[in-house]
Amino acid sequence: MEERIYRNIWKEIGISDAQVEERLSQLISTFFYDEKERLYFPVGDDMAYIEDTGNNDARTEGVSYGMMLCVQLDMKEEFDRIWKWAKTYMYMEEGENEGYFAWSCQTDGTKNSYGPAPDGEEYFAMALFFASHRWGDGEGIFAYEKEAKELLRACIHKGENGRPGEPMWNRENKQILFVPGSPFTDPSYHLPHFYELFAKWAYEEDRPFWAEAAKVSREFMKKSSHPKTGMSPEYAEFDGSPVTKVFEWGRHDWFYSDAYRTAANIGLDYAWFQTDVGQTQAVSRLQYTLGVVNKENPYMTYEVDGTVLDQEALHPVGLLATTAEGSLAVLKKPLDLDLQQLAGNFLEDRSICESDEERLALWWIKTFWETTLRTGKRRYYDNCLYMFAFLALAGKYRIW
Repeated sequence: MEERIYRNIWKEIGISDAQVEERLSQLISTFFYDEKERLYFPVGDDMAYIEDTGNNDARTEGVSYGMMLCVQLDMKEEFDRIWKWAKTYMYMEEGENEGYFAWSCQTDGTKNSYGPAPDGEEYFAMALFFASHRWGDGEGIFAYEKEAKELLRACIHKGENGRPGEPMWNRENKQILFVPGSPFTDPSYHLPHFYELFAKWAYEEDRPFWAEAAKVSREFMKKSSHPKTGMSPEYAEFDGSPVTKVFEWGRHDWFYSDAYRTAANIGLDYAWFQTDVGQTQAVSRLQYTLGVVNKENPYMTYEVDGTVLDQEALHPVGLLATTAEGSLAVLKKPLDLDLQQLAGNFLEDRSICESDEERLALWWIKTFWETTLRTGKRRYYDNCLYMFAFLALAGKYRIW
């Protein structure tokens, strides 16, 4: 694989390597080991799970996120513990969803549901490929590459050749589904930067599918983001428009918790592959809508057209983190700044950056640096997104 350069945005704005490493050490300690605030919980001698502290369960979302964090941080023991817990308790070996993982389990491993959620599967697969390349393959479930390939095979081939169940991607339009077989998607599930790599590492016969999925998802990111506000809905039709149906678990046509991840995905995709089909403009629009139009209190719930609703964001730190991470798609050229230049009302200072969009992206990054991990019961989602954003802006969220 060609040598890649990963930008350290923190360093580019005058924050020293020592400061970044000190912050990262604190984040790892809190996220994994702090008795009061951790999300990582060891089980016995060789397993562990990531807990959704707001819902008191373990979800494929968080468990797969934990694995991705561990492989990025070179924490093999923790990675293997989480993966063994997932395979022991979440993996389904029979029925319609064999080959997938139950999206929610109690912390003792009892399944709350026998349905899967595709965002977990794509993170499992990517983390496993990275683990294989970073640490080498082991035996059984620790033959990481084989596990990743088999999971991706299930994701696009279930329902074929007598295999029961439904695929996690629509085989015609190549879009990821909200759940297997559903007639709509979730914009924040679209990870073209993962699919680019699946197109290199999946079983050979599946590689053309993933290459096309990467192209489709970038176009979808552009279509599903509102042309004025940059906001995407939580659930979307395949043409990018919001799913207006109200489900038994609520509405999802608004800019709410799931949707925050879209900006982060656009940012990391651009950082890894520098491919722009118009989707990166959504980040600048979102940063303007939140940081200028609603600068007095950006952490609210919104219609995708920017209408502010009378409901605070459930995950304000997550919203900040993902919006800041999206800056990787806005700041396309290296910077050489001193943090002091970003003091006061620097948004008007054209000597810092030529464009208003770049200065606003810096404002989001600076605000994120000045924000700590969330504490308390609802910390899970926010702090997962915080960790990813911090690593991405440090140039430490990498292709392995």
